[in-house]
Amino acid sequence: METLASAMRRENRRFKPASSSSSAAAGRVPLVMGFLSCLAWVYVAGRLWQDAQTRTVLSSLLEKSSGNLPKALSVDDKLRSLGCTEIGRKIAEAEMDLTKAKSEGYLWGNGTGGTAGSDKKKLLAVIGVYTGFGSRLRRNTFRGSWMPRGDDLKKLEEKGVVIRFVIGRSPNRGDSLDRNINDESRKTNDFLILESHEEAAEELPSKVKFFFSAAIEAWDAEFYVKVDDNINLDLAGLIEMLEGRRGSQGLYMGCMKSGAVVSEEDQQWYEPEWWKFGDSKMYFRHASGSLFILSNNLARYININSASLQSYAHDDISVGSWMMGLNATYVDDDRMCCLSSTQEKVCSSA
Repeated sequence: METLASAMRRENRRFKPASSSSSAAAGRVPLVMGFLSCLAWVYVAGRLWQDAQTRTVLSSLLEKSSGNLPKALSVDDKLRSLGCTEIGRKIAEAEMDLTKAKSEGYLWGNGTGGTAGSDKKKLLAVIGVYTGFGSRLRRNTFRGSWMPRGDDLKKLEEKGVVIRFVIGRSPNRGDSLDRNINDESRKTNDFLILESHEEAAEELPSKVKFFFSAAIEAWDAEFYVKVDDNINLDLAGLIEMLEGRRGSQGLYMGCMKSGAVVSEEDQQWYEPEWWKFGDSKMYFRHASGSLFILSNNLARYININSASLQSYAHDDISVGSWMMGLNATYVDDDRMCCLSSTQEKVCSSA
């Protein structure tokens, strides 16, 4: 039986306080936690202060520079900010070089365009004979007279002279007119078909643009010759005349003439742009449309600038107006006056 003394000793052990080492350890935990909290607070406060200082500096810089900056940036400012000023300068220089090439290089044959730089010899001439859908009999007459055909036409081309009948397309694309020309072209191989040109009387002034453009893109020649389909050529005489002028630039050759501008709408040869020719109503000097010749660089000029060249009521007037703005050499040759009574001629009325 447990004595009173034993029970008291047991109760005393139950309520005995913890040792001093345990009490010390328990007391250090709150101190450590408090110290770490202080460190975290100091770090956060420092970052917030640093960000505030950065914003202050940026705001002051913006206020100082805002007075010197335009409200709306120009294209040059944007290019400069992107580091593209040098690229913009090079583009401007390239545009200037292109403009110079068109006004000088293309025009005066300094090795631009065509087959320049190649070893292939230039042809002497491309002769374009204007024709229409209803002129098949006349074409056959030419093929049997001054114009070679078949193998003889190929041999002439090998010697440097190309001859083609020049025609556009029917207003009703793909109709019997177009099909007949296609069939004839396959048999004779002597057509230059202007796919972008509509063959019509009122479109004749624009035909000359399409002819020179198509001819110079297809063949690189010294000269390009336009002939009406009511003209017979002395082909040997024409070739001899052109051979003597090989290498010439800026030549505008033909039977030069002038004449009155018709301003009455109900009259033949009416010129809708008559008011542009002044009070005297006289055309400027130009080559007759029956037969005229342009050197390579002049034909190339028409090709390059065809979209902006003004056409008048007649193709010879149109070409003459384009030549007036250029430093072209006018060659007035009586041998090319096909309708005159001159003895020595390279052409005559058919």
